[in-house]
Formats: sequence, C-alpha cells, structure tokens
Amino acid sequence: MLQFGLIGRKLGHSFSPDIHRMISAYLDDEHKYEYDLYPMEPEELRSFAENTHLDGFNVTIPYKTDIIPLCAELSPRAKFIGSVNTIKRMPNGTFLGDNTDYFGFDYMLGEYKASLFGKKALVLGSGGASKTVRTVLKDAGIPYVIISRSGENNYNNLHLHADAELIVNTTPVGMYPHTDESPVDLTQFPNCRLVLDIVYNPARTALLLQADELGIPAKNGLSMLVAQAVAAGEIFVGTNLPNELLQRITDAIDAKTRNILLIGMPGCGKTTVATYLSEMTGRKMVDTDEIIVKNAGMSIPDIFSKYGQEHFRKLETEALASVSKESGLIIATGGGVVTQLRNLPLIRQNSRCIFLERPLELLDISGRPISQAVGVEKLFKERLPLYQAWSELYFYNPDSLSTAKKICESLGL
Repeated sequence: MLQFGLIGRKLGHSFSPDIHRMISAYLDDEHKYEYDLYPMEPEELRSFAENTHLDGFNVTIPYKTDIIPLCAELSPRAKFIGSVNTIKRMPNGTFLGDNTDYFGFDYMLGEYKASLFGKKALVLGSGGASKTVRTVLKDAGIPYVIISRSGENNYNNLHLHADAELIVNTTPVGMYPHTDESPVDLTQFPNCRLVLDIVYNPARTALLLQADELGIPAKNGLSMLVAQAVAAGEIFVGTNLPNELLQRITDAIDAKTRNILLIGMPGCGKTTVATYLSEMTGRKMVDTDEIIVKNAGMSIPDIFSKYGQEHFRKLETEALASVSKESGLIIATGGGVVTQLRNLPLIRQNSRCIFLERPLELLDISGRPISQAVGVEKLFKERLPLYQAWSELYFYNPDSLSTAKKICESLGL
C-alpha cells in the first residue's frame, strides 16, 4: 500500500491523518494509502528527505520554503509561489515539489472573490502560507498589503491600513494551545467586511470570535485544509476526486473535532448525560466541577464556605479554559458557568453548546450552595435567558439516557 504523511515541527493536534483516511476510504483498493505524522526539528529535515521510505508527503509550518532545495523539480505553480506543501516521489526516486495550498485558499475565499475585487486586503504574516495567499489574491484582482513584524508595514502602524476590507491571518497566532492570542484588534478596521484565518484548531480563534462580536463574516481554515488535502491526494495517487468530497469531509471533520458542551441548571443531569454520550461515542468526558474539586483539593461546598463564590468562579473559568481549547470532548459544566461573560468565548472557541432543561421539582440541590441559598425558581428565572443565548441546541431532559440518544441522533454522532 502507498504510504504518505505530513512533516512539520509540531503536529500533535493535526487533523490531516483523519482527512486523508477519509480520502483513502473513497478510493478503490489500487489507490488506497496510509498517512501518518512525522514531526521533526529543522536540523532533521535534510536527513528525513534523503532517507524516507514515503511515496510522498505534505509539508507544514515551518518547512514550506526550507524543503524547496531538497526537491529535484518544482511544479510551475510551486516555483512561482516559492512555497511547497506537497511532495511526490518520482519514478527515479527524487522529489517533485508542488503547491496545493493555492487550491485550498482559493476554495476558502470562494464566493467572496467577486465582491472583493479591487478592494484592499491585509495579509498578516510573510511566511510560506502568506506567499500562497498573496498569489491567490493577486489572481483574483484583490490588492493586498503584507503585515509582518519587521517589515515596512508592521503591527505598530496598522492605523495606516484602517481602510482594509479583507483581513487574512496566515500566522500561527491563535492556534492551539495559545487560543487566547490574536494577531490584531479588529476594531482598528471599521471597513472590514471579511476575516479569514487559516488556523483551524480551534474552530474559532480569538480573531474569529472578535469578528463574530463585531458582526463581520468570518471563516476558519478547515475548508482550506480539506481542499488542499484533496488536491494533494489527487497528486499522490494520480486520480481525480469529486468536488462534493470536499464538503463531505469538511463537515465530518468539524463534527468529529468540535467539543459537545452541556449547560443548564444545577442538578439537570449534565454529568449523567455527558457520561452516556461518552459511552455512546467513545469520546472522552470531562466535568469542570470535578476538575475544580481535584485542583482545589476540597469539595465545592467547602470552597464556597472557605473562599466564597468569587473565588469559585475564578477556579471555574480556569477549569473551563483548560478543557474548552481541546477537540472532540464531551464537557459537563457547572450550572453557573453562564454567569461569567468571560466564559462565553471559551465555550464558543471549539464547542457546540447544548442547553439541558429538567423540571425544577426534579432538580437535585444537595451539595449545591447557591441552589440551596437562593432557591431553584429564582435561580432559573435569572439564568434562563443566559442558557438560551449561549446555546446552539436545546434538549428537554426528563430521562438522561433517552436525551443522550437524541443528542447523538441530532448531531450525527
């Protein structure tokens, strides 16, 4: 069987193996292939290229230009762009370097190309991915300015470009695990009407979350990743793949990698439903209350008694931040997680948020200080608008097992 892979410096959370497994599954037996990850340091790159058994491989940060001297030949597009992300072994054993990122970003830009013709774009970053993005923009008739740390146009004079209508982030800023970072403040660009971030993990970077808040259309890099992978697959095996495969794989990867996060009143069954979901899907389940108890070394009632509610909320945010940046988890949260606005972007960055509701008379308030002190009726009245506003989906939960089954059916898990 043919063998391909991905090389880069840090690959622990790459989606590429899953994408290529789906591509291979579509192919006939003659063209099926295996695909693995090959993380390496810069000093290992030449030795890998000279000794690898692979029939070809993809290249990601930071080797898209470093790999060029190790290729015996470049495709016209890779030569023009000056960046390589796809390598195929030729019959004589040497490597042909190609660039499928061009197709990926062109697909990502998609329907916006016509409306942005002649409009100013800012391209954040000057590396290999930036070169590809700039080539696509040029071919689409979209003039651009490169923003880099040390160039003439840099992050200290962004005020000169307040008229930009498109912003494209080609840097790794905001990528897992540094999900709280953003390359720019979008309020500096009042004319911006589209934000594209080639980062795909998390699903919503800090940059994209701010775009959402400002009402600016925004897209992450998952569609680009899948499109370039399908194009690379065609090069690897020498066959054409249908366009509909792109959206099918994109939807499947998005569904697989998004967390399922449950909110709702204390005692509404979030932990039980999450446990059932974990058993049904094989996904890891985490409970933020359990994380708080473990980290604090004491029960939640004891935390409230000794340190007060404000300290507990701080611990809750820390627990949520630690798990919400991960991918593919089932997350049960505390009933009051919605009372802190700072938790909203943590939830939205990588999760589908589900509101569970149970009849108030069935809520278990044992070990729940606020429910006991305030009363579930008053608490529910205060929090209901927040549960509704923060969630994407709602499920009535009289029975946790049946509710978990309905969630699986609804999300196609």
